[in-house]
Amino acid sequence: MEKKRMEVSRRTFLKSTAALAAAPYIIPASALGRDGRAAPSERIILAGIGIGGRGSFDLRRLMSWPDVQFVAVSDPRKDNRERAKGLIDKENDNQDSKPYIDFREMLPREDINAVLIATSDRWHSQASIWAMKSGKDVYCEKPCSLSIAQGRALADTQRRYGRVYQAGTQRRSEEAFVFVLQMARTGMLGKIQTITVHIMSGLSRHVWYPAEPEPPRDVLDWDLYLGPAPWRPYNKRYMNWHNTVDLHTGGIGEWGSHTIDMAQWANNSDGSGPVEYEFPNNDTGEGMVCQYANGVKLVLRSGKVFPGTCGIRVEGSEGWADCSDGYDAAFEPASLAGERKRIIAEYQAQSGRPLDHWRDFLDCVKLRRQAVAPAETAHRSVSACHAATICVELKRNVKWDPTKEEFVGDEEANRLRSRPARAPWRF
Repeated sequence: MEKKRMEVSRRTFLKSTAALAAAPYIIPASALGRDGRAAPSERIILAGIGIGGRGSFDLRRLMSWPDVQFVAVSDPRKDNRERAKGLIDKENDNQDSKPYIDFREMLPREDINAVLIATSDRWHSQASIWAMKSGKDVYCEKPCSLSIAQGRALADTQRRYGRVYQAGTQRRSEEAFVFVLQMARTGMLGKIQTITVHIMSGLSRHVWYPAEPEPPRDVLDWDLYLGPAPWRPYNKRYMNWHNTVDLHTGGIGEWGSHTIDMAQWANNSDGSGPVEYEFPNNDTGEGMVCQYANGVKLVLRSGKVFPGTCGIRVEGSEGWADCSDGYDAAFEPASLAGERKRIIAEYQAQSGRPLDHWRDFLDCVKLRRQAVAPAETAHRSVSACHAATICVELKRNVKWDPTKEEFVGDEEANRLRSRPARAPWRF
């Protein structure tokens, strides 16, 4: 059965926080311009950092709301800059948006409230940290970090500077997934025993291609493109950065950023994580069993395990439920079907959140509250991905202390919690 996604109509907020709390999804007609957009005083002004394929998708989702206006974009690639500027200018019906090669030149602009960060993985933590230090709120694509140490620095920065941060783990805001996770969280499946999640298989590789003539900086700022990653001569094949270890989080983190994140939520473990990781005797992570302190087992599976990708299955003492991309929730007992509307309504009433990940971010920018996927939560989820990857790299079991955020009695594993960053791209 095809997954039914809730469609959320356009809506925005009143000016004051008090009015927002009373009527959070209503915008008065007087605040709308003749073109249906919010009045300038009602708008959130955004800029984009690293707008490629996924970034263009996020850009369109954010621009679809009448209280959003993008005014700038930065990307070391000329083709991405021009494409994003074209999308923004078409939406704004002018040519006023400004493209930047280096986002550090854009961040000091006082007219920008928030940024969309959709770079490749190696830049997520650094760009987010610099943006928050510059007083900007952040919507950043997953994974939030390339290492456990990066993620901790990210979470600490959000806490210190009081910014809104939303990780792009959008399944926390999709109705079918929320239904499954809320059944688990509220005890409707009984005592949770096992959570199975979908990952991509394999570790990223150390890849070195032969040098090619470097493009002009206006076409591609190669040094900026690499950013904190180790230096290497230009080769166009690095534009496909997935599975290159210095540029990519790896197969476990690629989908685990979503699916382990959902397991964390289902197990009410957003501030913690598994405490043991069992090496699965392969270099892919397939079949790895991770143990939470409360006895729940987290099983990592790759291949055709679910009808769609990024699936999760929760098994409890009184039932089970699962969901994957493109497919609606499946569950037993069948009587739970009659509970769906109530569960979703109660979740929204208690949380005050829309079932739209981008709208949740915008609402939180106005309300000055935590988003559904803040930096600490994203860091804890991706830390579990990193720990699982380290287990596979070392080819042995590891034990993790979520409170101290260190491997127990394991100096070799602890050294892998961080990655060196190339100067001057350190935060």
